[in-house]
Amino acid sequence: MASTKITRTLGTPTDNKKWTWSTWIKRCNPGTDEYVFELNEDSSHYNSINFNSDRIEFNDNNGGYLGRKITTRKFRDCGAWYHIVCVYDSDNVTADDRMMIYVNGVRETAFDTDTDPTSGAVSFNASGNTCSIGVHNTSSNYMNSDVSHMQFVDGAALAPTAFGSVDATSGIWKIKTTCYATPGNNGFCMKFEDRTNLDLDSSSNAHTFTTTGTLTATYDNPSNNFPTGNPLYKPIGGAFSNGNNTNVGAGNWFTMASTMGVNAGKWYAEFKPSTGSVAMVGVCGDYRINEQAAADAGFGSNTGNPSIGFFYGGQVYVNTSGPGSAFSRTYTTVVIISLALDMDNRNVYVAKDGEWATGSGAWGSTTFDAGVGAQTLDVGNYASADNWLMGCGGNSTTLQANWGNGYFGTTAVSSTNADGAGIGSFEFPVPTGFYALCTKNIKAYGG
Repeated sequence: MASTKITRTLGTPTDNKKWTWSTWIKRCNPGTDEYVFELNEDSSHYNSINFNSDRIEFNDNNGGYLGRKITTRKFRDCGAWYHIVCVYDSDNVTADDRMMIYVNGVRETAFDTDTDPTSGAVSFNASGNTCSIGVHNTSSNYMNSDVSHMQFVDGAALAPTAFGSVDATSGIWKIKTTCYATPGNNGFCMKFEDRTNLDLDSSSNAHTFTTTGTLTATYDNPSNNFPTGNPLYKPIGGAFSNGNNTNVGAGNWFTMASTMGVNAGKWYAEFKPSTGSVAMVGVCGDYRINEQAAADAGFGSNTGNPSIGFFYGGQVYVNTSGPGSAFSRTYTTVVIISLALDMDNRNVYVAKDGEWATGSGAWGSTTFDAGVGAQTLDVGNYASADNWLMGCGGNSTTLQANWGNGYFGTTAVSSTNADGAGIGSFEFPVPTGFYALCTKNIKAYGG
């Protein structure tokens, strides 16, 4: 949502001293200050919820901070969905309960800054003020993270159990996908699930919001988590965007590796390097990726780390920083490179624009033939318990990944091929028996 915001002018509130806000969020740019939600009168008078150096910050600023909570704990995991609930209740007789923060159902109690508003303080949930999603003061500190099921309940101080619950089997905090039944006058519920109407208010109020910029849909959600590129791996370089599915670099090699690794099952993903790029697409063991030298691509070009990389010039690099072996299959123009990772048989296959590599040194037909053109994963320091990452590396280029969300950057794929479970959206057909890498498929098919 970078440089994109969703806004609405507020009407008469149900209660401007009491409200609850809830969202699920998947962070993309740790270390950055980004605003997720705000009730704004002007640049000096607002309630806001934002990330401050990876800490959650909850503010009541009335020309000076009447109330301010900044967590001690930092939230940097780019591969997980966090559920955050903030409660404003200035009439509460307990000062410490007038502003509360919950994460994944548990109340935050350790703060670097901990100031409580005075009893009866009036919030900025007021007629004529602006409700903003993804921006501060309508024009700065834009959010660049994925969000799902954002709700604002006007006039009620709610527990996080109104929006989530503990799974009885796994013990994991999970989403409630229904909207809270009584949202109050200014309340709303944005599920972000209608790909044709992403700023739809699904609450009983059905408020109309205005989107400035471009919202990009994703199948990634709290109920089914997909991988993205991980900016916490190193060496990284480049600049991540589009939900960490794009990385643009200048000079030297840089990496875009998946946030999820697997050691079982069969998985499919697509990658699109830019025109004339120096690129490598492949797989890499996760346990050594953070030991790579700064110049490594991470896929077949770092000694000691089990990896296989298919180089744009027609070589395959297997666990080495030296020249790769002849592969005789180039991709020097804008193409889509598909990877099929078979962890059950420890093989990886590659295709260019839907044509799979064959054993004859050429790109073959669109028919996937398991065992033909395969590269074995039994290399280097590989062990059966190791997880493998899918991804790509490049030098002064743009790398784009589609792990099933149906986009390269902000451009939707022209086809909509799902896997055998009906999950994901890909440009080319997914080989039979292979699946989009996501938590639902990992549970069903191993990983």
